[in-house]
Amino acid sequence: MNEENNKLEEKRSLNFIEQIVEKDLEAKLNDGRLQTRFPPEPNGYLHIGHAKAVCMDFGIAQKYGGVCNLRFDDTNPIKEDTEYVDAIREDIEWLGFKWGNIYYASDYFQQLYDFAVRLIKEGKAYVDEQTSEQIAAQKGTPTEPGKESPFRNRPIEESLDLFERMNKGEFPEGAMTLRAKIDMASSNMHFRDPIIYRIIHTPHHRTGDKWHVYPMYDFAHGQSDYFEGVTHSICTLEFVPHRPLYDYFIDELMPEGTTYRPRQYEFNRLNLTYTMMSKRKLLALVKGGLVKGWDDPRMPTLCGYRRRGYTAQSIRNFIDKIGYTKYDGMIDVALLESAVRDDLNKRATRVSAVLDPIKLVLTNYPEGFQETFMATNNPEDESAGQHEVKFARELWIERADFMEDAPRKYFRLSPGREVRLASAYIVACTGCKKDEDGNVVEVYAEYLPETLTGRSDSGHKVKGTIHWVACHNAIDAEVRLYDRLFTDEDPSSVEGKELEELLNPDSLKVLTNCKVEPFLKDCKPGDNFQFRRVGYFTPDLDSTEDKLVFNRTVSLKDTWKKVAAKS
Repeated sequence: MNEENNKLEEKRSLNFIEQIVEKDLEAKLNDGRLQTRFPPEPNGYLHIGHAKAVCMDFGIAQKYGGVCNLRFDDTNPIKEDTEYVDAIREDIEWLGFKWGNIYYASDYFQQLYDFAVRLIKEGKAYVDEQTSEQIAAQKGTPTEPGKESPFRNRPIEESLDLFERMNKGEFPEGAMTLRAKIDMASSNMHFRDPIIYRIIHTPHHRTGDKWHVYPMYDFAHGQSDYFEGVTHSICTLEFVPHRPLYDYFIDELMPEGTTYRPRQYEFNRLNLTYTMMSKRKLLALVKGGLVKGWDDPRMPTLCGYRRRGYTAQSIRNFIDKIGYTKYDGMIDVALLESAVRDDLNKRATRVSAVLDPIKLVLTNYPEGFQETFMATNNPEDESAGQHEVKFARELWIERADFMEDAPRKYFRLSPGREVRLASAYIVACTGCKKDEDGNVVEVYAEYLPETLTGRSDSGHKVKGTIHWVACHNAIDAEVRLYDRLFTDEDPSSVEGKELEELLNPDSLKVLTNCKVEPFLKDCKPGDNFQFRRVGYFTPDLDSTEDKLVFNRTVSLKDTWKKVAAKS
């Protein structure tokens, strides 16, 4: 009985797409094959919303022994670039997935063109010479039928001739389109003679000047699925109204007696608070110089997250946690940040870094003397080991870890109070030195030799522990404190404001006088560290042999909860 209950519980945990796949495989639909595809447009970089689709398309094929192919929907050469093709491939591999094959919609341009010609010959498509504005005006409304184009019933031979001449480049862009002749009174607006081809004279990144007419997404997508043998065409909910048109074209394309056909299924897209998902607006941020490229660590792009120090596993864990449903909603970005913290807590090496340094002098420690202590790399992972840290008379500490006139519950350095230096001794603060303006420039303390960390015979206890870096071998570093790019919880819904007005002015703070321990000397981008008591950080691509640059991946705690509570 327990075994049966476990099986039932496992069934309940499946998302609805997995349930469909299991049912289809059990019924031997499409000869028991499972084939999916991820079909990005190469007109921008992948963002966190695409990652959800990647995890679905590749993940479900991986789970059930199927194949997922990567197919670039390169049907609009005006916006496409090989730069985006290369970036998309890199991001998918970084997430940990492998495709079966790489295809392009342009692989099928001839087949799609031939299918369009066939539709014209069958009286199911025609060349329209109206403008896009005129066509839109004639579409009608969901409650009112559309009006037929004056070119809807032009002779088949005439449409065939015009379509051929369109492809030869004889007409300017926008002069003509090819429309499917379906039903201008349909309750589904997508059936009201949709445009299936338009004229574009921009050279294509793969086919050059061979084509001057290019298929629309609704015409190319389903047919490309069919040509490739896709069984489950999985997309987001905005394509639900497009599904009948998807099926219509496939029905027209399929030879009689064919049993195989792809089916479209839709899941909810990922909407994150304080995050913009529109590729058009992300491109505007880049082109407007409001961010420093697609991989700016404030961007929701996968390359931006990677540069910021997010791990692929943390993103996959987050997507697995939020799941897939049939209704849209807004996910708190704090859940993503929490997933990043959870993952980095297990893998990040603990180091000391002082971001706002002030010198601490141990007046009773021998001058010119130094000791070597061992610091634990990761208390969550014993196999991570330890590394050496050097201790000396003069140390860098955080300016905020000293207060001359401290409140009772301040457990750091203050005259007459004691604190432990991490992995080292307890010290007793004796005073400080100030400049002409009254600013503290040095802090003085005495170390207690009998209180070295690891000794159990001192019996000396304190409530506070602070981190430090020895002055004599500290490495100078620049630290970039990244925060959320937008101040509005739903920036995509804000109207009447320019993008620049929506940006968080504190989304980046650069600290140029930081001190880090020498253990970080040979670190490289992709390494993950926890700066003790500060947050998680990663070396930036801008780092050089002469200058270390670190990006804050995420703070140790969700500080935005406090901000929200106060507001």
